[in-house]
This record gives sequence, C-alpha cells and structure tokens, in this order.
Amino acid sequence: MTNEGISRRDILRTLAVTAAGGSVLQVIPAEAAEYVHQMVHKEKSAAAGGAYTPKYFPAPQYATLIALCDAIIPKDEKSGGAVEAGAPEFIDLLTSENEEYQLQLGGGLFWLDGLCTDRYGKIFLECTPEQKNIVLDLIAYRENAKQDPALSQGVAFFAFLRRMTCDGFYTSKIGIADLGYIGNTSLREFPGCPPVPES
Repeated sequence: MTNEGISRRDILRTLAVTAAGGSVLQVIPAEAAEYVHQMVHKEKSAAAGGAYTPKYFPAPQYATLIALCDAIIPKDEKSGGAVEAGAPEFIDLLTSENEEYQLQLGGGLFWLDGLCTDRYGKIFLECTPEQKNIVLDLIAYRENAKQDPALSQGVAFFAFLRRMTCDGFYTSKIGIADLGYIGNTSLREFPGCPPVPES
C-alpha cells in the first residue's frame, strides 16, 4: 500500500534515479518497470482518445523516438513491436525524471537530426527509408565509432536507446507474451532437457 505522503512523481523519480546506471532491468526489478507501464496505461485510459501526452520530449523529438523504437523492435506476424508495447511512453516517462537520460536521449536525438541535416539536408524523420537505414547502420555498431570518432556520440546514444527500448518492450504485456512466459503456473509434468545425441 502506498503511503499518502508519497506521490506518483516521487515513485517515478526514485525509479528513474535508481535506473540511471544502465538498462532498467539490470538495476531495478521488473515489478518497478511494470509500475511505469501501469502509470502510462492509466493516463491513456483517462485521456480523451486514449492518447499519451509526452512528459519530456517535444513533439518532433517524440515522433523520432517512436520511429526509432519501431526500427529497433518492429511488429511482426507473431506480436506487436516496441511501439505497440508502449516502449516510447515508458522511455519518455522515465526520462522526464532523470537528468542523465535527458542528456543522453535528448542530446542523442539532437545529434541524430544534426547528422542527417549535414548528410542529406533534412532531419531524420524527413529522410527516405534508405537514408534512415544508412544512418542507423552507422550508429548501430561500435566498430564504426572506432573508425570514425565523430560517430561516437551517436553510437553511445543508440546503444542506450536500444537497451531502454528492450526494457520497455520486454516488461510490457506484449513483450512478456512474446517471450512465451507463463508465470507462476504448475505443470503436470516437466519433460526436462532432450537427450544428448550420440556421436
């Protein structure tokens, strides 16, 4: 039971500060991430049209965040992707309470638009799908930053965003279902590991 003196904002700030060391699931329990998803769900249920209002990112950056989350974990025939799972909302809500996230993610989105403007004369969202893929391939691999130090900020940003997107996805109902996790369920029998093939 939550103490009356502790606000939702206090809980969020505690989660965001505790998670500052890296991937949320590496630092705080899955139950805490589930709480963030519940907060987003409550807000969307109460809002007209079921829309989430970003707490930190301005509209253009939030649209880029959505596009990047979709590129990291797109939906497929098996399940929804990061966007359907609420990863952008999860990331925005945690970022709104953590200055380190604000620097890494806000600065990274600004850097990404700058790179695209330098290369193609337009921001990331206005680039063609081929141009977006070229840029994402550049920042998706650490080796690229070793070859071109100018990419190091973008590589670090994208690595952090990937971890956050995965955390947001795999702590959501869609992500848990995608893993096939059945929870605390008793089984009539446990088949064990398959036998080792004989050589």
